[in-house]
Amino acid sequence: MSPILYRLSPQLVLCSRKDPYEPGPEERVLLLKTGEAFPLGHPTTRLCLELLREALAAGGVKSLLDVGCGTGVLALAAAALETPMVVGVDLSWQAARVTLENARANHLAGRVHAARGSTECLKGPFDLVAANLPWDVQMDQAPELARLAAQALLLSGFRENQEGPLLGVYRKLGRSLAQRLIKPFHHPELPKNLSFTWVAWLLR
Repeated sequence: MSPILYRLSPQLVLCSRKDPYEPGPEERVLLLKTGEAFPLGHPTTRLCLELLREALAAGGVKSLLDVGCGTGVLALAAAALETPMVVGVDLSWQAARVTLENARANHLAGRVHAARGSTECLKGPFDLVAANLPWDVQMDQAPELARLAAQALLLSGFRENQEGPLLGVYRKLGRSLAQRLIKPFHHPELPKNLSFTWVAWLLR
């Protein structure tokens, strides 16, 4: 069985510690202890990583905040792509601890900082704010995330049929949709009239 991995760049691969990937001579591997909520193989994690790579490649991102960082997949990816300052926050102490463990294990401890807590403890702003969180949390936290984002927001964790109300909130906050990615999900036992298409946005 092939390992669950994500190729962030031609030379950089993210992979779970449970199922490591053997790198080639020119490759670097980030070995991650991942969680259950949005693990490395989850569609929203993949969508976020794709948007993250493109946002960082465009330049101008010197600081990134990963809200609800979990085990730090997005934070570590940003650090590995040379973002100078990366901060992760999570309400779970265990999540913050694992993020720091992952950073140390991949020699990124000097660039990645993580703490247990909410965004209210942060002054900001950050050039890019990333949040892969469920829809109800996204709706509740939209003003706070917008407050902390100097340039852009990278959001996911919700489905296509949940976009309208959330986008309306952000438009009232002065944000516009710059990029949208989707990942359809189909299961033969689920009703066909229900939307299970995952979405990720980059808002400016």
